This record gives sequence, structure tokens and C-alpha cells, in this order.
Amino acid sequence: MPFTAVCRKADVAEGGMGLFQVGKKSVLVVWLRGGELKAYRGRCPHADMPLENKCFDGQRVVCGIHQWGFDAGTGKCVTHAHPSALHPYELRVEGDEIQVDVGVVKPLRAARQ
Repeated sequence: MPFTAVCRKADVAEGGMGLFQVGKKSVLVVWLRGGELKAYRGRCPHADMPLENKCFDGQRVVCGIHQWGFDAGTGKCVTHAHPSALHPYELRVEGDEIQVDVGVVKPLRAARQ
């Protein structure tokens, strides 16, 4: 599948994160303390809720709705005995761009007027 530009590298600091929209899909980009960039689907796998109110401490992403925590390096749930995991996307850096393979990108629908 093709890679799609999600953001600039400067948009996410080491130890930080950003939630970005790629067509209809939301993409969570985290930059772990220690230098590794990861990309995940921007929805909590526990209840398929958007990760808009999330926290990130440089190693763990916590969903703000039900407080489920996920290891940012592996995507695996670390707060509950449950097989849930963040859905990973393949990521690469080309120059200043962070690019992610999210599959087919469907454009957002235009707002009704």
C-alpha cells in the first residue's frame, strides 16, 4: 500500500504525540522517549472510542475515556488482563515528513449546506 504524509517531523516532539486526520482515518503518532516513532489507529481498541482525550508519558498511551493504558512501543494493553492492542500502522520518515501506510485513503465527506 502507498504511504501518505501525516505530518511534519517537527509536529511531534520526542516524548510527545499527535493525533492527525488522513481522510476518514485518524492516526496517532507517538515519539517514544529514546527516539522511536510509532503510528497507530487513533481509536481505543477497548471500546472503539476516539483517542482525542488521551495522555502520553513518553512510554504509555492512556485513553481518557475509560483509562485503559497501552505500551506505546508494542501497542499492547498494560492496565487490564485483556488482549486489546492499538492497531499499528507502518511508518517511515522521508525528509521532514512522517508518512504512514493507512491503506486506502477515503476523503472526508463535504459538510451539508
